[in-house]
Amino acid sequence: MTQALLCTIVAGAVAAVLAQPPAGSQAPAPQPPATAPAGQPPVEAPPQAPAQPAEQPIFRSGVEVVSLNVTVTERDGKFVSGLPREAFSVFEDGVKQDVIFFSGTQLPTALGLLIDTSASMNDKMAITQQAAIGFVERMHADDVLTIVDFDSRAEILQGFTAERDRLSAAIRRTTAGGSTSLYNAVYIALNEFKKIRAANTQQDVRRQAIVVLSDGEDTSSLVPFEEVLELAKRSEVAIYAIGLKDPGARSRPMGGFSESDFVLKQFAQETGGKAFFPSEADELPAIYGAVADELAAQYTVGYASRNQRRDGRWRRIVVRVERPNTIARTKQGYYAPTS
Repeated sequence: MTQALLCTIVAGAVAAVLAQPPAGSQAPAPQPPATAPAGQPPVEAPPQAPAQPAEQPIFRSGVEVVSLNVTVTERDGKFVSGLPREAFSVFEDGVKQDVIFFSGTQLPTALGLLIDTSASMNDKMAITQQAAIGFVERMHADDVLTIVDFDSRAEILQGFTAERDRLSAAIRRTTAGGSTSLYNAVYIALNEFKKIRAANTQQDVRRQAIVVLSDGEDTSSLVPFEEVLELAKRSEVAIYAIGLKDPGARSRPMGGFSESDFVLKQFAQETGGKAFFPSEADELPAIYGAVADELAAQYTVGYASRNQRRDGRWRRIVVRVERPNTIARTKQGYYAPTS
């Protein structure tokens, strides 16, 4: 949900309220028409002054509206739908905020599909392509998607489009070889989202998400992980990460550190997405399906922060739902504006 649209919606709602008379006030009673004394010609009513347009409130463009995509599940992972606005409470740095925008309906989505095509993916490419094409086929007519593959370098195989044939053809062109430049791929995709946000009109509102599949650690990116994570945290893009295990990972000692797992978890947790770690490529179709189901079940919640300081600091967000045994998940926070 773009901040510009939320500001417009909020402004319209406030204007509608301001246009109403104060509570308890009475509209002036209509005056009876003037009449002439008996025997005199009728008195003509004086001409009425043209009606003046009602004064419109002024809204400062500097008002920042924080937009959240919220996933609500039961403890067993089942999505919870049909909740009203009143069920949601939003806290920023521990301070409760006023929800000023709410939608429980599905919005069009802009998706980035990032596919690892390094050499280690060679024997998994057929099932990977099949699962990715299945994901594309689940798109709604007004969704758009871009395809990025990455090995030693990251490349946009297909820019944002809703044409399934072009998307499927791009996926089929992927071949395995080279090393892994995961961070480069996420960096490139996030910058592509910047372009479509800049080009969007207020009528073109989309949820934004990246689905990235990788089977190992980054070995060849030019952009460091910390820089890409900061860019992700400053975006409105949720990252769904799929870490496909290789047979060697199963021999790692219990509790051993995996850099690739850590990276994918960080991308997902910080942006409100989710991380998956299948042990077999055959699990990919079900995982892509789970991501599609989640995007369709999300709520959009917006609020104007009570903290008006423009200090550029990180602000922590927590969303709670007034329903027993449910979990609400969204991005962990955002950076305050600076100007």
